[in-house]
Amino acid sequence: MDKFKGFPAGELRFTSVPDLFFARLLPQIDSLVELKVTLHFLWVHYRQTKQAISKNELLTDETLVQSLALIDEDVEHALAQGLNRAVERGVLLSVQVENEDGLHDLYFLNSERGRQAQAKIEEGEVGVVAVSGLEIAPPAKRPNIFELYEDNIGLISPILADELKDAEVTYPQEWIEDAFKIAVENNVRKWSYIRAVLDRMATVGRDDTGDKKQESPGKAWYTDEEFKELIQH
Repeated sequence: MDKFKGFPAGELRFTSVPDLFFARLLPQIDSLVELKVTLHFLWVHYRQTKQAISKNELLTDETLVQSLALIDEDVEHALAQGLNRAVERGVLLSVQVENEDGLHDLYFLNSERGRQAQAKIEEGEVGVVAVSGLEIAPPAKRPNIFELYEDNIGLISPILADELKDAEVTYPQEWIEDAFKIAVENNVRKWSYIRAVLDRMATVGRDDTGDKKQESPGKAWYTDEEFKELIQH
């Protein structure tokens, strides 16, 4: 078991979970796969601006895939089981739509807005894409932290792999991509530097680091002695 190293200092992102989930639903859920799928659906739902989430999209979600793989090697089967149980329990709503690529399963949170979105699709009042910009096709796969490292830095050692895993679950994907970009732009292709950039983002905020760089386009992004030492060694 990889021990969690704790939440970093500074500003963290939070996901809203209705109190009713803990009071009414959690005591009834007796399936780990249902619990994982439900919580992950809530996380995705509240981070995005669309009401409907397709099964295909969930299958391309690396965080969810890795989570479900701990339960069942057949991730698609585990996902289907979790979604079906969540629908049966009334947490999620589902509708099946068809386009030129075939049939697609869409899921909605059983909230007022989710019920309205489901009804509009079933009644043909709006097209699928019109529901908060939903795209049926799976989204373009974003590079994970391992691909970013190998593409921009080099080979990954076993010890470094653990650090990369921790960083991937600790920081948002956008922060990680920005940190690698900053390292490449400053020609400092070292994990110690990238980690320091992420730590600074967590301390002062991602926008603040970006503003500092824009204010001094001809200077390196770092300003303190810690970053200078990381470049020299």
